[in-house]
Amino acid sequence: MKSLLYTLVLLLLSLPAVAQSGDGKNDSGEHGVSLVTNTSYSYDMLEINQNLRKMDVLLDARQSGALRPGTIVFGTSIIAIADYQSATDNSKFGYLMRHPTAANEIGKTVSEAVLHSFQIGLTGVVNSWITTFAEVLYDPEQSFGAGTITALTRNQLQLRKGFVLLADLDKYPVYMALGKMDAPFGQTDAVSPFTNSTMWHAFGGLGYGAQLGLKTAGLNVSFMAIQGGAQFRALNAPVEGTAVPSRLNNYVADVNYTASINEDLTVRVGASYVHGSTYCQNFPVVHFTPCDEPNPAQTVYGKVTFQNRITVKGGYAVTRDEWKGTFNPTPPLDQFAASKVSSLDAGIQIKLNQEGKVRYAVSGEFSNFVAGAEGSPWERQNQLVVGLSGTVSTAAKLFVELFKVDGYAPLNFISGSADFAPFPPGTTHSKADANSVGVVAGLHVTL
Repeated sequence: MKSLLYTLVLLLLSLPAVAQSGDGKNDSGEHGVSLVTNTSYSYDMLEINQNLRKMDVLLDARQSGALRPGTIVFGTSIIAIADYQSATDNSKFGYLMRHPTAANEIGKTVSEAVLHSFQIGLTGVVNSWITTFAEVLYDPEQSFGAGTITALTRNQLQLRKGFVLLADLDKYPVYMALGKMDAPFGQTDAVSPFTNSTMWHAFGGLGYGAQLGLKTAGLNVSFMAIQGGAQFRALNAPVEGTAVPSRLNNYVADVNYTASINEDLTVRVGASYVHGSTYCQNFPVVHFTPCDEPNPAQTVYGKVTFQNRITVKGGYAVTRDEWKGTFNPTPPLDQFAASKVSSLDAGIQIKLNQEGKVRYAVSGEFSNFVAGAEGSPWERQNQLVVGLSGTVSTAAKLFVELFKVDGYAPLNFISGSADFAPFPPGTTHSKADANSVGVVAGLHVTL
């Protein structure tokens, strides 16, 4: 972490004076690299749940002229929240915007006021066809580090994304990216002001790889070759027994088409395929461990936007094969066969007064995670979120959400364990009839 901060400081100190718009000149009028800000663009690149096709955001910004050659666009984003949750069972909180464990919460209620996350975004615009992007993230609540929320292992800075993009869509409709980036699988966006959909938690991939795409006349075709292994999000492919991504043996392919029916109506439809999803381990399931063979998944999705005010969207994703680890061979749980994994997402967002000083939006979204046979304790986890947000200026958003989660099915030891660590044989911590409700309010500011 210290070396990362040191590098960022050196980078900033080595730049010419900060400009408010990228004109390619420093204060002395000489051509050089300028550090600039673009709040609208930084918000779109750093927001965490509503527009997750960041490659498209960057490509559109380049094509529109919002990013000028010879500039580094610097942006920061911070989310602070207060929330309250009540669960029917001790420590079985299914809400996925945090990863509560028995080490963090004991009992049936949780309340907190915390810094949820902080991000730094740096976009380097080298010339008309070379662009770099890096995102530094601090997220102690969603970190998979060991210990409680105050543990050093969960309070680290990480390079969430970092890639080089080669593209000039004004000349050629083809683009290529190399580095660490989101996989172009499906529609994992949410319409909620803060909460990610369960679809994203289930199938939103992140990894090292190379992406090649075609983007023209509403058609977007992308292919990403990915380093397999278990230690990146939702992209597990076996690499000779190791969990470390060390071989280019996974891939994602996506095709989507956006049609402007008229000046008021836009429709997008698409489909994706991933060669190695995260649902491939044998019993017992342990997070980020290797598997014997990949379990592919596919998805279809769509979105309708009316007058840029009403958005209706939905999608469905499912694995090709059963997840072997969802079969527990120990009685009485051996009555439940292994199951495919699927996720369904449907949501609507309505923008109310886009001309006001405070622009309001309301939303409702349902998403689920189905991982077990009917009647099994790990059968499913459903999430319903109703949200209200008010945006001030370009990118300062206040929000409040009400949420309800039915079921508790965490991936780690989802169907139980093979010995007495951490659960006795024939038992599981998953519980289909556990539920929790809560409210979260917060402020999201980007500069």
